Amino acid sequence: MCNGFVPALEESLKKTLGPATAKVMAEHLDLHTVGDLLHHYPRRYAERGELTTLSDLPLDEHVTVVAQVASARVLKFNGGRGQRLEVTITDGSGQLQLVFFGRGIHKPHQDLLPGTRAMFAGKVSAFNRKLQLAHPAYQLLRGGSGAEAEDAVESWAGALIPIYPATAKLESWKIAKAVDAVLPSAQDAVDPLPPSLRQGRRLVPLPEALLKIHRPHSKEDVAAAKDRLKWDEAFVLQVALARRRFAETQLPAAPRRPTEDGLLDAFDAKLPFTLTDGQQRVSKEIFDDLATEHPMHRLLQGEVGSGKTMVALRAMLAVVDAEGQAAMLAPTEVLAQQHHRSITEMMGELAESGMLGGSEHATKIVLLTGSMGAAARRQALLDLATGEAGIVIGTHALIEDKVQFHDLGLVVVDEQHRFGVEQRDALRGKGKQPPHLLVMTATPIPRTVAMTVFGDLETSVLDQLPAGRSPIATHVVPAADKPHFLARAWERVREEVENGHQAYVVCPRIGDDLDDKSAKKKSAEDEAEKRPPLAVVEVAEQLTAGPLKGLRVEVLHGRMAPEDKDAVMRAFAAGEVDVLVATTVIEVGVNVPNATAMVIMDADRFGVSQLHQLRGRVGRGSAPGLCLLVSEMPEASPARARLGAVAATLDGFELSRIDLEQRREGDVLGQAQSGVRSSLRVLAVIDDEEIIAEAREEAVRIVSADPELTGLPALRTALDALLDKDREEYLDKG
Repeated sequence: MCNGFVPALEESLKKTLGPATAKVMAEHLDLHTVGDLLHHYPRRYAERGELTTLSDLPLDEHVTVVAQVASARVLKFNGGRGQRLEVTITDGSGQLQLVFFGRGIHKPHQDLLPGTRAMFAGKVSAFNRKLQLAHPAYQLLRGGSGAEAEDAVESWAGALIPIYPATAKLESWKIAKAVDAVLPSAQDAVDPLPPSLRQGRRLVPLPEALLKIHRPHSKEDVAAAKDRLKWDEAFVLQVALARRRFAETQLPAAPRRPTEDGLLDAFDAKLPFTLTDGQQRVSKEIFDDLATEHPMHRLLQGEVGSGKTMVALRAMLAVVDAEGQAAMLAPTEVLAQQHHRSITEMMGELAESGMLGGSEHATKIVLLTGSMGAAARRQALLDLATGEAGIVIGTHALIEDKVQFHDLGLVVVDEQHRFGVEQRDALRGKGKQPPHLLVMTATPIPRTVAMTVFGDLETSVLDQLPAGRSPIATHVVPAADKPHFLARAWERVREEVENGHQAYVVCPRIGDDLDDKSAKKKSAEDEAEKRPPLAVVEVAEQLTAGPLKGLRVEVLHGRMAPEDKDAVMRAFAAGEVDVLVATTVIEVGVNVPNATAMVIMDADRFGVSQLHQLRGRVGRGSAPGLCLLVSEMPEASPARARLGAVAATLDGFELSRIDLEQRREGDVLGQAQSGVRSSLRVLAVIDDEEIIAEAREEAVRIVSADPELTGLPALRTALDALLDKDREEYLDKG
């Protein structure tokens, strides 16, 4: 995070490092100023005399390791015309292979003799189901030839060697040398923490923390620096969110209280089941918010199948009772159509306003998507503008300028992570006053993430499944180790179909030249290049000609024409399709209770939370569900460990913690949310829950007393640095 800087820290790296190095820093690490580089912290430290762990290297990521050469040999291939150098390095408990090809083997063959210690940097790949580094860069740590090698290491004071987040173009030791050039400027960093807060928590000053994080003499130096820098990150971000929440309380909104004996009561009276305690509790929280004169900002999160749509629908009906309109924004046409279909069916005659047989309390529910015909679209727009339609369900088409509401009172955003903030804001801007906002997600979010990513929203959690939901058994199918397991998987699909049920087969790619061509590129020299992901079109053809021959198999993916997608989904929902081979277009919202089995191909290519979402499409009826995770990754790989975690639990909150621990923090708070670089460098939103909670309390206290931070100019400066133009707009539109 860029804290408050005097001009020395805002200086371009071109002046300090030269234009060539500065260009690489900017293009590959997004570092532009002295301050940016000072806040590019080491991701770990290697101890002199000790070796690093090789056992849990991440596949397909660029890493730096410190290890010792165990053996080296030159092998010939292509009838002796080609040669490669294979070097085995060790950390004492595990080994990793390095591979050098062709003319590039001469120098490493001289340098990397058994017993030599060095730093190695490269991208982790797999060959013959073993991890390796192909053509890694390296820096000798002992017995190296040349002054440059010795200087690069010996210039780092202290017993710890910092290992920086690096790229193929910029190794860790080169970044360390650049940090040395700018480190004196750390003395000019302006401290954003109020003195009372820093002293009360015994945190070191910011300049001292920057020196200790980059050039520690001990583990205690690292701990003291991280304690301080974590507070900077947590506190400044929480102040930004606290100011956002404070500003929201100053906005006006029309209270929307449900009418007694109105549409909501009529809907509740016809429900064939009882709402869960969780649904009733969350509904009360929402109704209380809707009754206030300030806009509701609430996040509704819950397990797959916990009944979020029912809670959202009751909120929309309450707003219609209060003479307002409600809009539900869905990320895909498939999901918008599914919501429209299921809500219309649930409401029955209550969704038939102005029609024969319609109820006196009825309202009109319209669908608005980009692929609608001109006549249907004109009618939907007219119904919204006149107020005839109380509820609209749609995609991005809702955001267009032509869409006008009579009186928009509530915006419901389904699967909010699929939308940019600008899209949400454009829809909210269509109300006479700021409408209330309900954001839904089926991806369970740990408390600390909710306090950071969604820190400007109040949070409601549905953690109770409705009665009648069936258990889902999940198993990993090791296709490479035990190919007969995959054959058995297809037999299980046939068995489910023979018992009157249906199945999904999910693939990570569409296929048939419909995907990004870059996914198919192969390096001529890199033997570790993996095959392309399995594709819907190709897998469907193989299944219909092979193990699922005779079954009714259809495909579904995002590149199909909207009317074709809708036709396939309607046929599947009606039981006219046995097996649906699809991409993740079916990940959320799709509800076919008769579907009991799911086979996820190349499951290791999906994230933990995404696998949990996909799995939630089965077991939605009275029959138990089955989810089979097919993978060709080796048993000892981190990818297989992820799949094992998914198979071991149905607890989405536990899986979300695992998912978060396996991803960079920047994925949580960075581009996925705001479109700019993450402000987090050392703060871990899972491990540092206590710091985040305390920072939130401090932020609320300070902002309540001084919303403009006039008495804390250094904090204001830090906030301005965090909230560049793009990020400020992100928070303002949250």
